[in-house]
Amino acid sequence: MEFNLKIYKTHYKALTQLGVPIIIGQIGTIILNFADTLMIGRHSTTELGAAAFVNNMFVLVLIFAMGFSYGLTPVVGALYGREENLKIGGMLKNSLIANTLLAVLLAIIMVVLYLNLGNLGQPEELLPLMRPYFLVNLISLPFVTWFNTFKQFSDGITDTKTAMWILIVGNLLNIVGNYILIYGKFGFPELGLLGAGLSTMFSRIVMSIAFVVIFFAVKRFHIYKQGFKSEPVSKKDINHLCKIGFPLSMQMGLETAGFSLTSVMVGWIGTQALAAHQVMLTISQFFYMVYYGMASAVAVRVSYFTGQQDFKAVKLSTSAGFHLILLIATAVSVPVIIFRNQLGAVFTDNEAVWVMVGQVIIPMIIYQFGDGMQCAYGNALRGLSYVKPLMYTAFIAYFVVSLPLSYLFGIYFEMGLLGIWSAFPFGLTTAGLMYYYYFRKRLNEVSHTQRCKKQSK
Repeated sequence: MEFNLKIYKTHYKALTQLGVPIIIGQIGTIILNFADTLMIGRHSTTELGAAAFVNNMFVLVLIFAMGFSYGLTPVVGALYGREENLKIGGMLKNSLIANTLLAVLLAIIMVVLYLNLGNLGQPEELLPLMRPYFLVNLISLPFVTWFNTFKQFSDGITDTKTAMWILIVGNLLNIVGNYILIYGKFGFPELGLLGAGLSTMFSRIVMSIAFVVIFFAVKRFHIYKQGFKSEPVSKKDINHLCKIGFPLSMQMGLETAGFSLTSVMVGWIGTQALAAHQVMLTISQFFYMVYYGMASAVAVRVSYFTGQQDFKAVKLSTSAGFHLILLIATAVSVPVIIFRNQLGAVFTDNEAVWVMVGQVIIPMIIYQFGDGMQCAYGNALRGLSYVKPLMYTAFIAYFVVSLPLSYLFGIYFEMGLLGIWSAFPFGLTTAGLMYYYYFRKRLNEVSHTQRCKKQSK
């Protein structure tokens, strides 16, 4: 037992060193989104409505692009485990090509949406605000995909701090840019919502360029830079990245769509329920982003050990990651449950919304176990490059289990917002258990193959 504890301590330490910078970057993104909403809302409620519509149109595209870029991490991690450093540089180049092609495809889709903004039933007075804000978000789309690609490369070689610092600086630039351009400070014109869009675009461009400069200028990346220059563009490698990336995109897209569709049901209940639902989504997003930071470290470690064919370490590292996620969940849940009846007041002065938030926090706390499990074992499967089950599981968990139960509890049994959120523990736990099953299944398969190879020798 003592020996096993020592082994786990090694994994705890490695995962913490990798995961904490990712978590800090994730929290920075949440703070940025909060600051954006606050600054735009204080300038104009009308602009806030326009921003909400455009951002909701872009969120699925950005999630899809992020999921696709995640396919690079296990590939780079496995190569890093085998010390094939030149190949890592080549894979980064091929991933940049694949992500650029994806950006072009997504941009075409968004252009079609832009041309039909006037046909989507939105208030006429919002369209002049939506159109320029939409365009600056569209311009920044390829820079988002390039930053994502470099970030996953960096994570794959266990360098999570570089992306963290770039994200922190980029987010600070965005907040300062918002202040200057939204309100017209230091001699700049007061641009309102367009200013917020320009600030976001500028920060995304800077973050992308910063990663490129660091990659080509910093000495520790020299070996990967050599591979980037010397390795050929490979259709085989691009196809391999697509085979991993698209299921991850679908998994994240299905999860996002599942939560978005519950918002439609909440709208049937009423305005106050929608307000409380938005507050709860903000709170739950904080939990999820923190978990996913640690879970991303699990994917990195699993891919590294997979490259070394050390599947015992894969199992131990994944279990250690799950332990750490549960520890984080407990640490965050305790103050939330204690102050559940006061949390709503941070976001609104409506007492009815406070009461609903206090009630709905209970099922949110209950599903933390399932959410932690699905984060840990879903990312372990990503690290193993065994990603097709993620897509199927996401569909079953969110569209077969969670959404119908949300309707049953919230609408049919008239439990309201509490009923809708009471379905989430069932969906998320289903996802966690299925990911765990597929993880054990895959681990048994590769371990059996490994034993057969040893016996044949």
